[in-house]
Amino acid sequence: MVLLGAGCGIPAASDVRVDGKGGAATEAGVISRGSEPPTRTASGSVNETFVRNFLSAAAGEPDRAYERVKAFIAPEDKIRLQDKKGSEVALNVVRLGEAVYTDNRDRTTTVKIAVQQIGVLRTNGTLAPPVATETEYEFGLRSAAFNSDVNEDRAGLYIINPPNVLLLSDTALRQYYQDETIYFWSSDRSRLVPDQRYRPQAVPVERQVNEVVKWLVGGPSDWLRPGVVGLPDRTELINNATGGNGRWEVNLDMSGDDQNGIDQLITQIAWSLGDLTGQLELKIRNNAQPVVELGERRDSQVLYPHAASPQRFGVYDGAIHPLDFEGEPSGTVPLTPEVNRNVVSASLGLAKDRRILAAMVVAGSKNRYRLAVGTGADPVSVLSRSGTEYSAIGRPVWLRTVDNRPSRGLVVADGQLYRFDEAARMYPVPLNLPSAGVTAVAAALDGQRVALIAGGRLYVAAVNLDGGGVSIGPPRELVTSLTNPTAVDWGREDQLVVAGSVGQPAIYEISVDGALETPLKTELGAKVTHLTAYPTNRSVRAPSGVYMYEANGVAYRSSPFERIEPGRVRDIAPVPTGVRPSNPSAPFFLY
Repeated sequence: MVLLGAGCGIPAASDVRVDGKGGAATEAGVISRGSEPPTRTASGSVNETFVRNFLSAAAGEPDRAYERVKAFIAPEDKIRLQDKKGSEVALNVVRLGEAVYTDNRDRTTTVKIAVQQIGVLRTNGTLAPPVATETEYEFGLRSAAFNSDVNEDRAGLYIINPPNVLLLSDTALRQYYQDETIYFWSSDRSRLVPDQRYRPQAVPVERQVNEVVKWLVGGPSDWLRPGVVGLPDRTELINNATGGNGRWEVNLDMSGDDQNGIDQLITQIAWSLGDLTGQLELKIRNNAQPVVELGERRDSQVLYPHAASPQRFGVYDGAIHPLDFEGEPSGTVPLTPEVNRNVVSASLGLAKDRRILAAMVVAGSKNRYRLAVGTGADPVSVLSRSGTEYSAIGRPVWLRTVDNRPSRGLVVADGQLYRFDEAARMYPVPLNLPSAGVTAVAAALDGQRVALIAGGRLYVAAVNLDGGGVSIGPPRELVTSLTNPTAVDWGREDQLVVAGSVGQPAIYEISVDGALETPLKTELGAKVTHLTAYPTNRSVRAPSGVYMYEANGVAYRSSPFERIEPGRVRDIAPVPTGVRPSNPSAPFFLY
């Protein structure tokens, strides 16, 4: 019995961070090392390696997926796997568990593999929610040298009685695909919102522009649609995007002659092409637009125009205090002492006009709590409080905006998700979930996506801010190795930092579709009750994976990992000799 997933190179208990982004693009037409999965004979007659390679064979360009997989299947059983064509090609991505190999009297081997269904990888690069429900697959192995004189190691193995689906392991997804971020305009067209895709590494660089534009024409991922807008209906790519040597040409058949919309499309393409440099010439029905430099367009139209380097704060003896760490910016508390009292947890943010946004959970009467909100110039001196007290309130979060509209936020109170305004008025937010028991919410830096924990499950959902309200689209459940998640925040545009359990409390980084997982901290020893992260992005180049958390009443930070001692808390009175100092709690970032 073996654990096939061990091939990913990440141990079960590790603080190592692996970034899903690949290296620099190769020369045009050159396939980078590792971009194609191994061939059938690459494993010789080693069962475990052969099966791992079989579960990688579907990786690559979709039009040859069945060909690559059928090369592993015995000739007499190829008919069992029915081909699909074009957009119907879909890969069932699975997380591998234990595999049991049983040798049979006829010299074949029966393989049983436990799996967790992660999702369906479509030809448009999206990973849709899983459709299959199987938790185990069974098939057989036989030698390709059966009844012949060929050396068994050179002949290799064959799959017999194969599953009638294309399977792809999560390890192969990480190894043979480049996870990419493309962008769609929010429903009010005020900001760009990230959308995750996967591009086979076998796709040469000169086709990268073409693939990205095809993704944009095809529209956003299903779960993101309620919060964003796609390109105009019936938009089509005229021929393929062409170019090279730093100049790219895209020709679209697109309705309308709105120059502002065309200019926004250029910005959308520029950011969706990642760090690709050079000139872009966009044509609308063969009518050329002014040529733009991709890098210059990204510099002039930044994703997060008022993002800033983060400052650390925490709660100490009921008040917010700065946390000081060498080499990091450290500010002052943007609240007057009169309102900085009875604080349990807090969220401080900066609005576009540099106003302070303060949302805090404060102690009420008899172990009950209220939401307190204050906004204005630094320092905030007036707070509004919610009209109702609750037995439990989670850490509030602000939905960041790029304009001067009144700010809004989200908070969980007594198992219900609420939106709140600058006057601390709270309004229930309906969620179409099997369990109404919401325990945590986190907002992405773009303000258009949220992560939720409800009923012990992890979800993501799109936010729509049209009409002055806050509506949340149908949440998508993420399938992860973590069970019983307790806390979540956004660590990057396309990654969540999640606390839960893998037999013991742990913190993982999990992609926004649940497919890619990286252990950040294991063997915590206690359940995480509070978690906060700084969402790294392409506007502010801060170290990735920066997060803080609280477990068993003790606060910790990452990068480097250490306990947050009282000595890190600024502006506190000296503790008398013989008196044990309080523990800092509920740490958070201001940005």
